Amino acid sequence: MSKEKVLTKKDLRKAAWRWLIGISTFNYETQLAPSTLFSVYPCLRKMYPDDEDLKKSCLNYMRYYNTMPWISPFVIGAALGIEDEGGISSLDAVNDFKVGLMGPLAGIGDTIGWAMIPTIFGSIAASMGMEGNPLGIFLWAAFTFVFLVVRILQYEWGYGMGVNVITKFGKQITVFTEACSVLGLTVVGSLVATVVKLSTGLQFKNGDVVMKVQELIDGVMPALLPVAAVGIIYYFMKVKKVKMTWMILFIIVASMIGAATGIFTA
Repeated sequence: MSKEKVLTKKDLRKAAWRWLIGISTFNYETQLAPSTLFSVYPCLRKMYPDDEDLKKSCLNYMRYYNTMPWISPFVIGAALGIEDEGGISSLDAVNDFKVGLMGPLAGIGDTIGWAMIPTIFGSIAASMGMEGNPLGIFLWAAFTFVFLVVRILQYEWGYGMGVNVITKFGKQITVFTEACSVLGLTVVGSLVATVVKLSTGLQFKNGDVVMKVQELIDGVMPALLPVAAVGIIYYFMKVKKVKMTWMILFIIVASMIGAATGIFTA
């Protein structure tokens, strides 16, 4: 049985800001559930004047929930839309909705939010900075601001769509995730060849003939050394579970040794 909705844009934006503030409220039993409840509590208080109904709703939001934090506001906003319309009788539907979407949307969020977009804009900004162009800083600042606005507005987008998220995008989520993964890998692959600078200064002399190893490598496959370096780093981090901090220290030490001996040059 539906009821009259009571939440406004102001309520949803307040919830969005509380999500940004309380995202660190995390535990290994229910994951992001405490952050979710902290975010939506003022909305629940407005929806349920009765304390017993409020307790039931709060306990429902404290059930296990975990997805990519940057895209989570869309899920929570949609859940609020369902509950604001269905009331206390919709609690099971709200939880089932969150559980059903948190997996697929986590894949989208990780691909776009963690990997693809920051990598693209970060690499462009870094490249501009390496060339002495200060616009790279403003590009990264603009990206950060736009992404922040999107994260805030997701509450309103999700709330407006409610359960229609599933019927409208359900079949497209998997396809979209796979497409983003392919695009992300393509972008990262191209960045390896253009951003990672690694070459060798080794050369061999045979009389008056000088053979430079780097020219021989470029004749076989340009950017082979950067690709090999990235592959080795990926192997140690992915397979051997070496922490990123140790890999960074290893790269610094290897770069110093390589530069001192002339084996590697940037």
